Amino acid sequence: MNIPKKAILQKGQGRTRKLAKLEYIYERESRYFAQVAESVKDLALKEIRDLGGKNTQPVFRGIWFEADQSTFYKIVYLSRLASRMLVPLVEFQCKDKDALYKGARTIRWEEFLTPQKTFSIASNVSESQINHSNFAGLRVKDAIADYFRDRTNHRPSVNTESPWIMINVHIHKDRAAISIDAGSGPLHKRGYREARVSAPMQETVAAAIIALSGWNGEEPLLDPMCGSGTLLCEALMHYSRIPAQIFREQFGFERLPDFNVREWEAVKAAADKAIRPLPRGLIRGSDISDLAVEATRTNLMGLHYGAQIDVELADFRQLNRVENALIVTNPPYGIRMGKDQNMKLFYNDLGQFLKEQCKSCTAYVYFGDPGFIKHVPLAPSWKKNLEIGGLDGKIVKYQLY
Repeated sequence: MNIPKKAILQKGQGRTRKLAKLEYIYERESRYFAQVAESVKDLALKEIRDLGGKNTQPVFRGIWFEADQSTFYKIVYLSRLASRMLVPLVEFQCKDKDALYKGARTIRWEEFLTPQKTFSIASNVSESQINHSNFAGLRVKDAIADYFRDRTNHRPSVNTESPWIMINVHIHKDRAAISIDAGSGPLHKRGYREARVSAPMQETVAAAIIALSGWNGEEPLLDPMCGSGTLLCEALMHYSRIPAQIFREQFGFERLPDFNVREWEAVKAAADKAIRPLPRGLIRGSDISDLAVEATRTNLMGLHYGAQIDVELADFRQLNRVENALIVTNPPYGIRMGKDQNMKLFYNDLGQFLKEQCKSCTAYVYFGDPGFIKHVPLAPSWKKNLEIGGLDGKIVKYQLY
């Protein structure tokens, strides 16, 4: 991609001369990139469009979209399905390490950090002559450090835990793109999870399940095997319109040279004002483990209206009849069950529970291990791949008459 330049005036050597000012991609095109899992791309497309994104273009593992400044802030703050949001700075041909180094040094890094600040780099390479992601990240790190050393004789430090700014490097088919991470980290880390059980569900997986179910609060929602409560938390956030990033303390877009604090405060205030109460009894959960129930209650208490959700200590086999409700659940499997469990019997019991105790309901069951689907004695309405959060799972819909 050819990066156009704007001319600015600068005094030097006793006269005024013109200098070429690099214009970043996002400045020129108002274009951004949402990283999303392939299996939720259609859902994420709808989400971005509903939030005001324009000219959406799905590509492998993500979506390009256009947005004005305030709309972009809104999308980052509210998106439940994106794993990261990136602000593209430059793109350039990159057939070797020197080209990568030179391309990285064209960025005016003093606009984003100082030698006293810290940064981290996430990198990914594919189908390129540079074939090692860590090496690409190190080369860009060197370019940034040398950029400051040459100008100030000081170098900023790398901090992988809590950096001032996060930089993303992507090289595909010998073309490099360098971006700023607008969320300062993975967006699935909502901030409400204070307690957990083994193998907790990732928040974006739970958000995708709620989205696929089409639940809008017209009928009660139950998770009879709630674990640490991620599905319940995401259902609450969906219904009550709680921004996905309401607990995030800093955003990468705050490090951009054109960051508009008034626009951001207005966007945040409007989104927070839209939060609505949750009627008691609309969402509830249960689990056979007292540790899981305690973890769920702890996580819910950190959210608006979390106290309105009842969580019961109970084996799903012993629950009372459920009618005219939506059931969403992620049954235990593998590491969560232990090797001594009879998995075939467990999933048979789940099917019997749904068939006999949940008449006139619709169930959406997520199988982290799809091999267990065949042990549920029910005919699915449909099955969809949900490969996200490091799992190659499937979500199955059962219509219970």
